[in-house]
Order: sequence, then C-alpha cells, then structure tokens
Amino acid sequence: MTRVLILTASVGEGHDLPARTLADQLRKERPGVEVVTEDGLKVMGKVFVLVNERAPGVVFFRFQWLWDATFWLCVALGPTRRLTQKLVRGLGSRGMLKLIHRVQPDVIVSVYPVATEVLGGLRRRGKLEIPVVAGITDLAAMHYWAAPGVDLHLLTHPESEEEVRMVAGHNTDVQVVHGLTRPEFSHPCDPAAARAAVGLPAVGKVVLVSGGGWGVGDLESAINTALALDDVAVIACLCGRNEDLYARLAERYGDEQRVRLVGFTEQMSEWLAAANALVHSTGGLTVLEAYIRGCPTISYGWGRGHIRVNNAAFRRYGIAEVVAGRRELSQALRAALTSSPRPGLALSTLPSAASLVLALVA
Repeated sequence: MTRVLILTASVGEGHDLPARTLADQLRKERPGVEVVTEDGLKVMGKVFVLVNERAPGVVFFRFQWLWDATFWLCVALGPTRRLTQKLVRGLGSRGMLKLIHRVQPDVIVSVYPVATEVLGGLRRRGKLEIPVVAGITDLAAMHYWAAPGVDLHLLTHPESEEEVRMVAGHNTDVQVVHGLTRPEFSHPCDPAAARAAVGLPAVGKVVLVSGGGWGVGDLESAINTALALDDVAVIACLCGRNEDLYARLAERYGDEQRVRLVGFTEQMSEWLAAANALVHSTGGLTVLEAYIRGCPTISYGWGRGHIRVNNAAFRRYGIAEVVAGRRELSQALRAALTSSPRPGLALSTLPSAASLVLALVA
C-alpha cells in the first residue's frame, strides 16, 4: 500500500485547503492509498507554532508593520534569510525525522514553506531518502516557498517556474498542476446558475470583498467604496473564519440592504463565477481562483510582507490590479465592472498534482 505524508499548517486557509484537496485527489486516483496529514508546525515544535501560527493572529491586526519587517529580515534580505533558514533547519529537523520514522511514508508533500525548507535540507544532507514534493500556491516570493533538495515543485501559477528554478536549482522538477485548488475550478461554472446557488439576484452588478481566511485588511473602506457606485446591486463581504469581523460588520451594515455578509464558505467557485469584481486583501489562492473564473480582481487594503511581493507580480503579469487608496479603488472598480475578461487559466489542461506525486513511488 502506498502511503503519502502531507504536511500543512493551520495558518488561514491557504495551506489547509491544498492539503485537503490533494488528499481527496490522491484517494480518487489511487483507491486504497493511505494519506496521513499532519500539521508541520506542531511536528517541528512549540517555537514554530508560536511564531508561525499564533503570532500572525496578533501581527495581522495590531502590529502590521512587524509583518513587513519580519518578512524583509527573514526572507527578502539574503544574509539574514540564509541565517533564518539555517536556524529553521536546525530547530525543525529532529521533530520532522521523528514523524517520518513513525509514519514511514513512501513520499512526502509539503504545502507549507517552513516545512519545505526543513525537508529540503534533510534531502540535501542525505538524511532523508524519501522523495519530497513542495506544493506552491503563491505567485511570487519563491525564496519563501521553494527549496534546494526538493525533488518536485508543484505550481499553481505557470509564471512562477523561472523564480522557482532560480531558488531551488535546475535539478528539481517543476510542474504546473491542478489539485491544489478545489476540484470544481477545473470545470466551467455558469454565472446565472452560480448566482442562483448563492442566493444572488439574476441581474445587477455584484462586488465581492474578501479578507481571506483571516479576514484581514481594510474591508470597511472597500465596502463603502463599492456602496458609492450606483450600479452595484450587492456587495458580498467574505469574512472567512473571523467571527469578530463578521459581528462588527453586521452591527455597522445591518440596515444596509445591498451588503451581504458571508462567513467561511465552500462555495468560492460559485461566488467568483457570480461576481463582476473581487476586492481582495491577501493574494494567494483566492486571486488564482478569481483569475480562473475570469472575475476581475483588485488587491487592496493590506499588502504586507509576502503579499507586497505578490502584488508586484500580479501587476507584472496582469493577473490583478493593485491599488493604494479609495480613489484608486473606485476607479479600478468602475473599470472592472465594465470589463468582460475571459477565464485566465484552464486547469483541465494541466496534469493532476496527485498523478505526479504517485509517479514518484510507482
């Protein structure tokens, strides 16, 4: 029996979602495969949980400048990045090897960058003979995502390949795949049917405002800017798992008939197919999903750390508009609502992540 170990991290939905979807795809493509999913931060130790899982809950909302400073110091600046990576490998390797010895997998997939760095280091030093796969769901900041020693890097954006090879070396295999996003994004979605599925009116412009799984960013300004546009029928704010945000917005906009608040949802395919524009703060999979659906996307309201780097890449490749203030946001929204872009990436034409993972142990 083939056993696959998937390492994720409960830091928003950007890692847990790819872990879940890949696990489902593996079971579908090879019935009987055993998939073991573990939180890589807990595996590597309490220090990793504190810094990577608990600290963002404070930094994202109270000391946002610290996220910028930490990313610059630990990822963007070469000398301190290399020192940080060495420290991460030193502190995390013992727990990682202990888990691998217990699970005895045939192949390991990491969808969290810190775990990927540790695994790549173990492979380079000859302490790990099992193939290692890295699942990458961002467009840029590959010094954070890719690692030398990893056998296979799976990408959601074809534009990332050059940077991955620059970071990880040309000996690694790099493939653009489907299977790190929800499976429904591999198929077309009729906008009218999507609107009916999420209870939206059949006519009128719809703007989605999203702060990702954490519910971060200046969502209220985004809502107010959309409300100022007369031709917008509904502003749907996706609050993720942030219950405090949902309650605060419900108190402020409870009497506003055009504003609809949505908690964590599994219907992102329908929401993005139904919408005429997306205002999003945190990049990652939501921007990719909107690009697949042909929903014009505007990055606004946060832009910290690795999101700042991704924003630059969104601009460079024309995947999303990036704006800094409400005046720019208003202009970008007006343009988005009158545009009709075609779907930007056909996932059905790409190989599946599961097939490439399983091929390593065939």
